[in-house]
Amino acid sequence: MSAEREKTYGVIARFDGPAELLRAAAKVRDAGYKRFDCHSPFPIHGMDAAMGMKGSKVGYIAGVCGTLGGIGGLALQWWTSTIAYPVTISGKPYFSYQAYVPVTFGLTVLCAALGAVFSMLITNRLPRWFDGLFYSEQFSTRVNDDGFFVSIEASDAAFDAAKSRAFLESIGGKQVEVIKGA
Repeated sequence: MSAEREKTYGVIARFDGPAELLRAAAKVRDAGYKRFDCHSPFPIHGMDAAMGMKGSKVGYIAGVCGTLGGIGGLALQWWTSTIAYPVTISGKPYFSYQAYVPVTFGLTVLCAALGAVFSMLITNRLPRWFDGLFYSEQFSTRVNDDGFFVSIEASDAAFDAAKSRAFLESIGGKQVEVIKGA
């Protein structure tokens, strides 16, 4: 494959351990990069803060979806039993809320779960069938075992292949590699 047909996906660097990866993430964030990620075989406490990540909106979206689902379910039951099909059963009032609790609760849980799933997929940009990191041999062989990596995506506004590579080397990155592929 010719060099002019290859697409640059980003640059990746390996670090020695979790402490070095944490420091590197803070330095990459401070350098102004926005589209970067840290990869390790296990979660590292404090990584979100070091990367400058904000809290997730998934919980709020799930709460709103659950509330709307519960209100919608209760409103539908109220409308059908009092407006559309009012039937007096054993002298009970048309709107006897105790009978509507199970359906309202079920719709609250269902809508909250669906809201959580779909908002998680959207905020995490999933499904993502391919990532340029798959072109890196060192990444694919070491990330699940003993590799601690920082990757900077080529779509970042501050990305320049040569400058980003030099930057990662200056903060202690080893085996820095510009990822190119088809």
